[in-house]
Amino acid sequence: MDIKTAGRTLDVFEAFSGECRPLRLSEIAGALNAPVSSCYQLIRTLQRRGYIYAVQGKSYYPTRRMLKSAEIIDARDPVLTVLHPVLAELRDSTGESVLLGQHAEHHVMVLDVVESTQAVRYTAEPGALRHLHSSAIGKALLGTMTHEERDRWLPADPLPTFTPTTIATREKLEAELARSKTRGWYSSLGESVAELHSVAVPLAFSGGDFALSIAGPATRFSPRQKEHAAALIGAVTKIQTLLRAVS
Repeated sequence: MDIKTAGRTLDVFEAFSGECRPLRLSEIAGALNAPVSSCYQLIRTLQRRGYIYAVQGKSYYPTRRMLKSAEIIDARDPVLTVLHPVLAELRDSTGESVLLGQHAEHHVMVLDVVESTQAVRYTAEPGALRHLHSSAIGKALLGTMTHEERDRWLPADPLPTFTPTTIATREKLEAELARSKTRGWYSSLGESVAELHSVAVPLAFSGGDFALSIAGPATRFSPRQKEHAAALIGAVTKIQTLLRAVS
């Protein structure tokens, strides 16, 4: 299977996820912006493998096979099975949303999210991508890199800006990263989304570099920023203690 076919296979399931209903072949082709003939071959392959079934002979819908496979994969995740309870504890103690992320080339990929239970809260989906230079979780990961590694993954000046407070130059970003590394935590104060504040710390786990972040609305978050940062540092210490206990 080539890269294009792999991408289209994922697009098929995302199309069903977005529509939440059986789709005709022409609708699938439209969602994928692909020829009907190519989509037909792809759907037939998925049907033969048990991932798609026909509805009244004219439309298609995914079977539960993908769900069952995903549940088995999720239950044995070597990282999230250990870290998710820590994220949940952080959410409960801080009242804000907690994220786990990992570097993914020019971005941060969100791996896990435990959302705040408050009506106004930060939300994200696992698999979502965030910019390295404007998010606290991205800055925490940048802080673990060498200057040469940051050169590889950050765009050239001027850096993309999303709000009036987004850092727009490498010089200013490098200065903030140095200050943040010294104090032990990183922040984004309305830099990716206006009125969204977040703090983050890096986390070395299972041979990889990750980052934990707490995020929420500025009016509620700002007075407790240092408290949230301390909670993150405490969580990392707890994780490291657990790792030493089982090693």
